[in-house]
Order: sequence, then C-alpha cells, then structure tokens
Amino acid sequence: MDQNILLLIAVGFLAQMIDGALGMAYKVSSATVLLSLGLSPAVASAAVHVAGTFTSGVSGFSHFKFGNVDKKLFFRLLVPGILGGILGVYVLTETDARIIRPFVAAYLLVMGLVILGKAFRKMAPKITEPRGGLIPLGFFGGFMDAIGGGGWGPIVTSTLVVGGRHPRFAVGSVNLAEFFVTFFQSVTFILTLGNLADYWQIIAGLLIGGVIAAPLAAYVCKKIPARTLMILVGLLITLLSLRTIYLAPQTRAWIEALLVRVR
Repeated sequence: MDQNILLLIAVGFLAQMIDGALGMAYKVSSATVLLSLGLSPAVASAAVHVAGTFTSGVSGFSHFKFGNVDKKLFFRLLVPGILGGILGVYVLTETDARIIRPFVAAYLLVMGLVILGKAFRKMAPKITEPRGGLIPLGFFGGFMDAIGGGGWGPIVTSTLVVGGRHPRFAVGSVNLAEFFVTFFQSVTFILTLGNLADYWQIIAGLLIGGVIAAPLAAYVCKKIPARTLMILVGLLITLLSLRTIYLAPQTRAWIEALLVRVR
C-alpha cells in the first residue's frame, strides 16, 4: 500500500471536507475507495471507522467550538447511535451487508429529493420530530453506518434537515455524536476481527487527510447560508444514493434480465 498512501491522504482530506461541511460522506467515500483497492467489506469498514474515530473527534470538537452543536439533539442521538453501531458491526461480520444497502439508498434518495424541494421553497421554521422519534433514528443510523461502511451522516442529518432542523445545527450535532458512535464501533471491530495492524498505512492515510481537513470544514459549515447548505446536502445525498442503487447486485441483475427480454 506504500504507493497508495498519498492517494489515501487525499481521499481522507476531500472526504472530511465534504463530511465536515455537509454532515456526511467521509466513511462512505473512503470505504468506496478501499473496496476498489480489493479490501473486504468488513476490513474496509473497520479501517474507515478506526480512522474516522480521530477525524470525527477533531470535526466534532471543531463544530462545538464554532457553536454548531445543539446539545439536546446531541444527547438524544448519542446512546441509541452507539447501540445501533455495535449491533451493526456484529451483523456485518456475519452477513453480506450489500443486500441491505440498496434499500437504505432508496430511503436516502427520497430524503435527498425532499431536502432539495424544501431548499427551493420558502423555508419554514417549524421543527417536526422524525416519525418514531430521535431514538429510533439514532439507532438505525448507527446500525447502517457500521454495516454499510458509512451512513450515520446521510441517514441522520438528512432526516433531521427534512424535519426542519437548521442544517448548521443538524450537521454539527450529528458530527459530534459521530465521534462516540465511531469509537465504540471501532472497539467492536477490533474485538471481532482481531489485530488491524496490517492495515496501518490505510488507516494512517485516511486519518492524516481527515484531521487536516476537519477544522476547515467546520468553519465552512458555519459560514455557508442555510439554503445553500440544504441544496448541497440534498444533491450529495441524491447522487450517492443513485450510485449505490446502480452498483447494487440486485439492480444489475434486474438490468440484465430487462436486456434479455428486450433482445
């Protein structure tokens, strides 16, 4: 991996810039690169989460210092997110999480389109809790984050913004909670998979790039207008979701079957 460490530093930097400013995509982007380099889903997710523990820590602290955190929202997401993340690690090591990803991507696609719709309308100050409350949202976000190599930000941030939360405080609160969720996921990965020392260069590359970008990204989040932030979040969620659905084995099988019928 020596020849790829500069690439991984660049990936970590760009991924954290997106994640810190928009509240999502660090782990998803990084895991996608690691999978393309030939790592298994479990190892890729583990490496990303270990690196993400440090980057999310710097990012969360930066958001807190810049005043981007809603403390009540943070605490309500924290414990269910941790519990969902731990369960997700065990599921990932026992099953093929690729089966579940397209269904989560479809949910995120709807969320992205709703956010874009809200961004181009007059913004309403009314805040509505997610159906079922913040506890199920945090648990589901932590669970899918573990088995999908990322997803805490896209799922939780997008749902909060759709519910009327100010994008700045949704991004900041979710980023701070992400540190604790990712930390417990990483510990569980290490206990489940064993020593990850063989992948230290991968982890170091993602970590270095992410830590450098985290404070800058938090500052950018504070300065971007709410409407612009909503548009960027909506576009990012929509594009990532469409990509996940397109690359899913179920989608490819459906396309191949459709082509056979056409012929």
